Amino acid sequence: MKSVAKAELYRKLPAVDELLRSPELAPLIAHEGLTAVTDAARAVLARVREQIAGGHLDGAATELALSGLSSAIERELRQALRFSLRSVINATGVILHTNLGRAPLADSAVEHIRETASAYSNLEFDLAGGERGKRDSHVDRLFRKLLEQDAPGATDVSTIVVNNNAAAVLLGLNTLAEGGEAIVSRGELVEIGGSFRIPDVMAKSGAILREVGTTNRTRIADYAAAISEKTRLLLRVHRSNFQITGFTEQPPLADLVALARKHKLPLMEDLGSGALFDLSSVGIENEPGVLDSLGAGVDVVTYSGDKLLGGPQAGILSGRKDLMAGMRANSLFRALRVDKLTYAALEATLLAYVKRDHDAIPTLRMMRLGKQEITRRAEALAEKVRTPKLTVELLDGESVIGGGAAPSSALATCLLGLGCDGLTAGELAARLRQSETPVIVRVEEGRVLLDLRTVLPEQDEVLADVLLKIAAA
Repeated sequence: MKSVAKAELYRKLPAVDELLRSPELAPLIAHEGLTAVTDAARAVLARVREQIAGGHLDGAATELALSGLSSAIERELRQALRFSLRSVINATGVILHTNLGRAPLADSAVEHIRETASAYSNLEFDLAGGERGKRDSHVDRLFRKLLEQDAPGATDVSTIVVNNNAAAVLLGLNTLAEGGEAIVSRGELVEIGGSFRIPDVMAKSGAILREVGTTNRTRIADYAAAISEKTRLLLRVHRSNFQITGFTEQPPLADLVALARKHKLPLMEDLGSGALFDLSSVGIENEPGVLDSLGAGVDVVTYSGDKLLGGPQAGILSGRKDLMAGMRANSLFRALRVDKLTYAALEATLLAYVKRDHDAIPTLRMMRLGKQEITRRAEALAEKVRTPKLTVELLDGESVIGGGAAPSSALATCLLGLGCDGLTAGELAARLRQSETPVIVRVEEGRVLLDLRTVLPEQDEVLADVLLKIAAA
């Protein structure tokens, strides 16, 4: 395209002010405001200029682009004003998918958040006495009820909440071991998501790391030999996101409890995932639970709120009242504390545990789903979406817990294997990901796989609609 022709095309473009006076944009301006529509118009015109400059538009194409300016501005505005944080359909079969926000909340938790957020609350106000209260009292009472029900051996236990489990470990180490040594097995010096490592967290806490044993074998005698006048804490870290197999040894928890008692040292256990119900009931073995550890005599247990517990992001510390009192008095606690919305979600989640209503918590409901129920839903969805362009087959497969929990455990499931004429598996996955309601899937061996275990039942219809639109396009 000659430069003179480009100049002529540029002259065809309307000024922004002229566009804004057009009748087609009047309803949009009335609804979204002049400033937002102006920004969108400038962005659309700039794109057209770039296309002309690059030689991508001739006279006819430019006329076509100009005829659709109003629609283009509306699309640009809709995209610009859309929330960046959006709900998606998780069809990966990874229940606690860290990149997808981990545990979805129970309906009661969402409603309690709405009630608490839309009005004032008694977050730090004692309604009975009319005086200032403590924000952690709202969940502490429910933890005590759970302990009374399921871990009667754990007495004098209190609970506090911070913003995530790394913060919980940081607060615990700083309160109990600052300036002194914390003894931990070499085989438990784990790295969690985002390249954060237990030794780094310990260094920030002011505690001095004292490693004992070897990567694969640590005995109780190794801990005993390392205890000195500098020792402030025994630390046990659950290897939540990997396993060591083969020639291994780890002292039983009871032996660590006895050693800590003998030397009058606190024993802290970082469980990470933090299950509050019996995982063996869904076929997951050897995953320690919070109540088990407290019942066994561990002084402080740290764990996450948005993993196996099925609540909001939070770091939770449960343990001896005197040790918890020291953590409440630590200035770090104020820096790491959570807001009223987290307490609201956590309180509602814990209340479901107290009432034994485990299916009210989406994470637990997904884990408890049997393969037969998933197969029934998969068959129904396959019937709806099978078209000449979209091939669907049912396959045996496995779901995983994810989120650094139960790394070697898998749950039997039924997968939907999808193929679409004219699209590779990667292209189909991209179309699903970029749909109005994004759908996140697995791609294995050149095939798109959907696992309905992690698709909420009310999303089945939406998922079918997305698939049919892609096939039609």
